[in-house]
Amino acid sequence: MVRLAERLGLPLAQIFSTPTSIMAAFGPLGSQRSHLLRVEPGSVNLSQVSQLDRLAIAVLQGELAPIDGIARLREIEEQPSGYGRIATVGAFVAASATVSVFLGGGRAELIVATIIGLATGLLALYAAPRPRVRRVFEPLVALMASVVAGMVARLWLPHSVYVSTLAGLIVLIPGFPLTVAVRELSTQHLASGTARFASATATFLGIGFGVALGDRLVALLMGERADLAAQPFPLWALPIAVAVAGLAFAVILQAERRDTVRIMVIGLVAVAAGRLGARFLGLELGAFMGALAVGVIGNLFSRLRNRPSLILIVPGILMLVPGTIGFRSISALLEAQVETGVNTLFRMLLTAVAIASGLLIADLVSPTRRLTG
Repeated sequence: MVRLAERLGLPLAQIFSTPTSIMAAFGPLGSQRSHLLRVEPGSVNLSQVSQLDRLAIAVLQGELAPIDGIARLREIEEQPSGYGRIATVGAFVAASATVSVFLGGGRAELIVATIIGLATGLLALYAAPRPRVRRVFEPLVALMASVVAGMVARLWLPHSVYVSTLAGLIVLIPGFPLTVAVRELSTQHLASGTARFASATATFLGIGFGVALGDRLVALLMGERADLAAQPFPLWALPIAVAVAGLAFAVILQAERRDTVRIMVIGLVAVAAGRLGARFLGLELGAFMGALAVGVIGNLFSRLRNRPSLILIVPGILMLVPGTIGFRSISALLEAQVETGVNTLFRMLLTAVAIASGLLIADLVSPTRRLTG
């Protein structure tokens, strides 16, 4: 934005942004003009990120007049999703099913996670045009997932309720926003980092509350039932699940179709590096290795293809599923398992710091490209 301000002849531009506002000031301090824009936090749309990047480069290089750039900006903002409703719901289903494999689930957990993913996708379509429903979307879906998993376990298919519920909710768990918050705090962007951290925490609490309420309702109606241990798939199923999950995240994140294969590959790299690092260095440092690999490859992609590194970094970090530890912590605290909950909360924060550190070191090892005009 500073480079664009220079291109438009606006001197001494200073930009300050948070998840809910953008403030811009122009000119010397004594005669400075300031503007404040309130915004609503939205979901990640990699297609729009890529298009905005190309638009900014075109304006900076003089290939597009600023007035035409504004018109194009409005077109990008108003354009419909690149994927239909069926593909979107299918992506929710595929993400939930494949993440159940990541979490050590077996056939039963995969089946139940698929059912929950389908219900989540349908609810997401219903909530999209309804702001009031969107405000309570995460607790509502968590309640639904918990009830479905508990009832299926009691009436039809015994399974690990914990694994199937977590896999069904994986798309909603704010692991990536938490990582971004820690990264911003580490780089002294305190206002934005604090706001993101608070938002991620509120989302975790909402999801935990919905799951706890669902568990309690099912237990009152149908009685208590011990959670069964999952029987995981063989190791050969993991790369297949990762590839399918990459395809699902490409749709959920609204990536351009030409980036689908790249996202599938970066998912394989993230999981392979993360698991290899975890085997030799421990779980948290494994997340560091996965984030470092994703960051280096994403930055190299940005420099070689002159495109945003986020196209690969966002889905790559999602493959590391850092939010699952936060879910475990909230679940333990809500069940009055204070010691377990606090220990798991510390692990979640340590994992988020490890991922953020991996991305920061990746910026040193392989700096991303800069917009030039």
